[in-house]
Amino acid sequence: MGQTMIVPSARAVSMIVGFEVGDAQAYIPHPIWPGGASGLTIGVGYDLGYASAAQIANDWHVLSEPVIHRLQIYAGIFGHAAAGLLPQARDIEVPYNAALGVFEGTDVPRTSKVTSDIFANCNQISADSFGALVSLVFNRGPSMIDTQPNANRLEMRQIRDAMASAKFQEVPGFIRSMKRIWHNAGLPGLLARRDAEAQLFEEGLPENR
Repeated sequence: MGQTMIVPSARAVSMIVGFEVGDAQAYIPHPIWPGGASGLTIGVGYDLGYASAAQIANDWHVLSEPVIHRLQIYAGIFGHAAAGLLPQARDIEVPYNAALGVFEGTDVPRTSKVTSDIFANCNQISADSFGALVSLVFNRGPSMIDTQPNANRLEMRQIRDAMASAKFQEVPGFIRSMKRIWHNAGLPGLLARRDAEAQLFEEGLPENR
């Protein structure tokens, strides 16, 4: 959309890391399966299932070649098929410093670009508000299209329309509204994340700064 590229605030980046892995002490250096439609996930929320083998090799060049080759096995595999492969991947180790380096140097810039591509007027909001959207896209992806009958991408479209109309004050409400999707899913972390994103976006609005 030709927007001037902005970056999420340090506060937003720290929030994403906190929701994805906690901190260095809580970090799990082995692949996990977060559930649902996720693939095997490493580092700071890096989902192997939604990456290509070539992308994995490029993003994780800091790891040894044998480890990269093993990670590439899980490219394009997600959902319960990925869950079934978790036992054979448990011995793969991704150090925290490597994970943080890939997140900050690759994932954040990539997701920031995707975010500014799908939401107009990102250059008119603060780095905190933009960071809230980056967190949302990093967690949920950029799709606006429903593949299930329960319209679980509705709020993504509402945010898109609010951003396009520069009605920024409406965005936090739409982020909070998403919690309906996971209310009975036993995923309190997602509910807390949506609340935190909505609050960060709100605090970044001019009237609250």
